Amino acid sequence: MSSSSTPEGPGSVSGAPNLPAGFTGTFTSRYVDTGELRLHAVTGGEGPPLLLVHGWPQLWYQFRLIMPALARDFCVVAVDQRGIGLSDKPQGGYDTATLANDLVALMDALGHQRFALYGTDVGMPIAYALAADHRDRVDRLVVSEAPIPGISPSPPLFLPPPLNAMLWHLAFNQLPKINEQLVTGREDIFFGAEFDASAGTHKLPADTVRYYIDTVAADADHLRGSFEFYRAIPTTTEQNQQRKTRRLTLPVLAIGGAESTGEAVGNTMMLTADDVQTLVIPGCAHWVAEQAPEELLTALTTFLAPYRDKAAAAPHP
Repeated sequence: MSSSSTPEGPGSVSGAPNLPAGFTGTFTSRYVDTGELRLHAVTGGEGPPLLLVHGWPQLWYQFRLIMPALARDFCVVAVDQRGIGLSDKPQGGYDTATLANDLVALMDALGHQRFALYGTDVGMPIAYALAADHRDRVDRLVVSEAPIPGISPSPPLFLPPPLNAMLWHLAFNQLPKINEQLVTGREDIFFGAEFDASAGTHKLPADTVRYYIDTVAADADHLRGSFEFYRAIPTTTEQNQQRKTRRLTLPVLAIGGAESTGEAVGNTMMLTADDVQTLVIPGCAHWVAEQAPEELLTALTTFLAPYRDKAAAAPHP
């Protein structure tokens, strides 16, 4: 593994606010050179590897509330995707095939040949691509709170106001330039509205939302990078048309918030996978890891128990 310097300041473990007690004793930020780019990952814990892939417009930090408990059973790797946080932000490579390849290279560099995987929001189609394109690498797959371009039914253009407030960004974020021009200097308005609309009845703490907004607003490349996944959706859609011809056979857990996607996540995964368990979390909207951390932890530890137990029973050199 090749790595350089220690990540510090905003976006790193050392610069993150309001972390759970003991977090910094277990987890550290690190830069990992994958050969193609440098990724930022937060790692810690003991056991078989578990890769966490964040959503938009967030970063590794969204998993902070569940990471300490997961670290008791797993070697946790929470990554900033290409274009996000402290990871490199090249001009291209934001289709899910390339993003999945980034994460495989990351796990290679960290010495993890096979791993469990959880992706939420935009992390869900990335995780699906990784499981579909690298079938020998993923033991169990967990996804939440997103459609998959080219597989999920596309939402109609005209929606009821609450759904429109949650989904209008799917088209806006794909624009080639004007979205950056409109949002620059108004990040608090744009991203604040996104966090609010997708939170349902239980809003995220104001200081948490402020941290996410400040992180994106601090760097023009980060703002651009936050849109690039969406700009690559046409390419990702074409890739998924091919992926869905070979159904996933590994165990899949599909999670939706009752105030958000609900059963739609499970319905999507059933279009492309044979062994799907579904869970709808009551009283939870889009931000599952922050709105329902205990329920999510229970679901993850139960679903991943066979993976953990198999690793524990395997002979060690």
